[in-house]
Amino acid sequence: MAIDTPYTYRNLVIYEIYVRNHGPNGNFADVEADLPRIRSMGVDVIWFMPIHPIGKVARKGTLGSPYAIQDYREVNPEYGTRQDFFHLVEHAHELGLKVMIDVVYNHTSPDAVLADQHPEYFHMDDNGKPITHDPEWSDVIDLKHPHPELTAYLVETLQSWVHFGVDGFRCDVGSLVPVDFWRQARAGVAEIKPGVIWLAESVHAAYVGKRRRRGLISHSDGEIYSEFDITYDYDIWPIWQRAVLGEVPASRYLEMLRFQDCIYPVNFVKMRCVENHDQARIQKLAPTRSQALAWTAFQAFNRGAFLIYGGQEAAAAHTPSLFESDQIEWGDYELQPFLTKLAAIKKDQALIEGHLMLLDGEPAIQAAWHHPEASLYGVFNASGAAGEVEVQLPDGEYLDLLSETTIPIKEGKTTLPESAIILRYGEPFQLEPIYSELLDFYFPPQ
Repeated sequence: MAIDTPYTYRNLVIYEIYVRNHGPNGNFADVEADLPRIRSMGVDVIWFMPIHPIGKVARKGTLGSPYAIQDYREVNPEYGTRQDFFHLVEHAHELGLKVMIDVVYNHTSPDAVLADQHPEYFHMDDNGKPITHDPEWSDVIDLKHPHPELTAYLVETLQSWVHFGVDGFRCDVGSLVPVDFWRQARAGVAEIKPGVIWLAESVHAAYVGKRRRRGLISHSDGEIYSEFDITYDYDIWPIWQRAVLGEVPASRYLEMLRFQDCIYPVNFVKMRCVENHDQARIQKLAPTRSQALAWTAFQAFNRGAFLIYGGQEAAAAHTPSLFESDQIEWGDYELQPFLTKLAAIKKDQALIEGHLMLLDGEPAIQAAWHHPEASLYGVFNASGAAGEVEVQLPDGEYLDLLSETTIPIKEGKTTLPESAIILRYGEPFQLEPIYSELLDFYFPPQ
């Protein structure tokens, strides 16, 4: 963790927006009109996928990927003007929202401004042709870090965006860019605006290993935490996916959450989510709708910032194309009340000041935020099981913050919820956390 990262970042609710596909016109005006609704959900930060002009050379699809950027210092004219964007930022600030933009400093489009003006900033093959090190990324060419002049240009670019009101940066494949660059970038931005939020798309552990075997830069989460406030959850994402699909028990995922607690700085912040623009929608991935909601509720309850991907509140099962116009079908925003409640729980005193305890994985995930004055106990039926479940709450009746109904506990048991329940309890009492033989071998419980 960066030394000055606030603990409160664990309680942020972030909302991801793809301008092209968010509204009927695919522009900044559509998003600006929707800001009051987004804010009403309890969102703290809106994250824009890249807003810059897209390259035309080697373009994928009709419109191209927003991650094949042609000019870091301009906005995509399909979305509107710079003034349109700055007006949107002002409106967001008036509503109490922070604005984060995507920056892509590992690569550019082949016809980028930098490629034309400074070819020396790029990796070249033996014939002097710019290249990408990932064949699947055929619409981009890789920047060559470290390079002092390139670093200065990119840091100045970041400074210009914060000067016009941007509050944070989501850094695409941040693990592939040297930590020293991010150190200079963070310091340079802080000179203009302290407290900017830095979110790294840290990559899958397998991808780190693959690049390192080829002698390419690829940092672990532990390394990039020195300059970033929040990182992706991709280090354990494959195990989470297998748990959602029922290929491994949920307790396996809980083991990995405990593992994160042991290997990262004490104040580490992960971004928890169940979907994003690169991953399947949870309504598609999970076997049933109820299980999708159970996993969503648990990831909001989990320790870390919580991401909502635009369209999630419409129970969307389709992931919009990166390369075409593919508008979200909003319908009646059927899951917005559910996500709004989860966002409110994210700001509960128990989650801000309490201690998370992982209690059980089967037949349902059980976890509690233990706090001397205001504790919460969650049961998340990620397996879709039926019947009763033993819980660690004293017998009695408890208010469920999701359904706003009373849930009885009798003889140490309650009925498994269809998806999830989050119960308020008062006086703290002894809870028994889940343990695993593997982790306890390396990290014996105290």
